[in-house]
Amino acid sequence: MPEPAAGGRERIGFVGLGAMGRGMARNLLRAGHALTVFDLSRAAVDALVTDGAQAADGPAAVAAWCDRLFLCLPFAPQVREVLLGPGGVASAARAGLAVIDTTTLLQSDAVDIAGAADQAGLRYNDCPVSGMPMRAESGTLTVMFGGTDADFADARPLLDVIGADVIHCGPVGSGQLMKAVNNVVYDINIAAVCEILPLAVKAGLDPETVTAVLTSGSARSFAGDHFLPRILDRRFAGDFSLRSAWKDVVNLQQAAVRTGAMTPLTAAMSGIYQTAIAQGHGDEPKSAMVKVYEAVLGLEVHRDGSESG
Repeated sequence: MPEPAAGGRERIGFVGLGAMGRGMARNLLRAGHALTVFDLSRAAVDALVTDGAQAADGPAAVAAWCDRLFLCLPFAPQVREVLLGPGGVASAARAGLAVIDTTTLLQSDAVDIAGAADQAGLRYNDCPVSGMPMRAESGTLTVMFGGTDADFADARPLLDVIGADVIHCGPVGSGQLMKAVNNVVYDINIAAVCEILPLAVKAGLDPETVTAVLTSGSARSFAGDHFLPRILDRRFAGDFSLRSAWKDVVNLQQAAVRTGAMTPLTAAMSGIYQTAIAQGHGDEPKSAMVKVYEAVLGLEVHRDGSESG
C-alpha cells in the first residue's frame, strides 16, 4: 500500500476528466489530496497538471500509485476496459483498492461490474452524480452512493468534497437506479417545457413573458430555469446530449418491466425524446426536444418575441 500523502491526506487516482470529471478532480486537489490523473485527452490531463496534479500514462499507472480511485467515464464498456482490460486497474492495483465509479451506468451493468471487480481483487462502488458541470466545478453535486454502510462511511469524507448532498442509496447498483429516478423526473419536466412553450407562442403569448411566469410561478423547476433562457437564445450546445443521457430512461424502463409498474408519463417523454434523436438532434441537449414541436407549428421561438419559420 502506498504511504499516505503529507498531512495524512489520501493519494487519489482519477480516470476520466470530461465535463464532470475535471471539476470533481479539481476539487479533490483543492482539498489537499495528492492526485494522479489519466484521460485519453492530453489537454484535459495538462489542465489538471497545471493545478498541481500528477499525470500518469494509463489506468495501471494510476492504480499502482493511489490509495483510492475515482472513475468518470462515458459508459459501461469504458469502465470495464479501464478496470479489467489489458493495462487496466486490476493489473497493477493493490488488493482491495477502493474504486468509486461516478460514471452513469445501467443498474444491471453496475452490479455485473462490481462482481467482476470483486473477483479481480477490487472493491467497487457505484456513485453517480447529478448537477451538471457547473456544480461539479463548485463541489456542490448531488452524490448517490451504492454500496455497504461501511464502504459509504469510508468514502464519505471524499464524497463531501465533491458534493453538497451526499446520499447513501442502498447496495451496489442503487446509486444508478436513484439517478435514473431523478433524471427521468427531470426529463419529464424538460419535455413539458418544450411542448408548451411553442404552443403558447403560437397562441399569441410573448415567449419572454411565458418564461418569466414559468420560472417564478407554481410551474417553476430547474428544467425551466436552466433551459427556457437557452431556448429563447437558440443555444443548443454546452449541455449533455440527448443521446448520451438516454441511458437514464433505459435504466428506469428496465426497473418498470422488473416491477410491473405503470409509467405513462415516462413513456410519453421517451417517445418525444426518441423522435428528437431520430430527427437529427441526438448530439444536442434535451432542450432540442422543442424543435420537434416547433416543426409541427412551423415556427422557431426567439427571445425578441418573433417567430420565424
